Amino acid sequence: MEHTHANDTSPPLAVTQRNISRHAAERMASAALDEAERLGIHVNAAVVDRHGTLMAFLRMPDSSLFSLQTAMDKAYSAASARMPTAQWSDALSGYSPLIQQNILQRPRLVVFGGGIPVEVDGEVIGAIGVSGGSVEDDERCAEAGLKAVFPATSQ
Repeated sequence: MEHTHANDTSPPLAVTQRNISRHAAERMASAALDEAERLGIHVNAAVVDRHGTLMAFLRMPDSSLFSLQTAMDKAYSAASARMPTAQWSDALSGYSPLIQQNILQRPRLVVFGGGIPVEVDGEVIGAIGVSGGSVEDDERCAEAGLKAVFPATSQ
């Protein structure tokens, strides 16, 4: 709802938030798997919207079933925290072990590389998560997925 008076200083009753589109999510997941094929590895790729809800998922036939949920959780973690999953060790370094342990027990939180948020004009609109290879390979595939659709936002 818009303010009706020029001098109205009350907070807005609604906000507009951008979200990743279905088409962008599909292209990102596909590009991540294309990179995995070039690397000769088998992965799962998940793309979520700004809230961490799954928008697209692709699985290579020989990818690990364990990494299926991990790919989704990496994307969820990156969207929820609004930062790459690889940055968690730095983010936690200033906290006491008790606080670190509490944070690390959060459901669906992944604290190693392979999840990258998608930012447009400083706003997180989604995230991609890749799992099945080494952490470095997962990150490379996630980056390829991001770069295929949003080249200006690549890490």
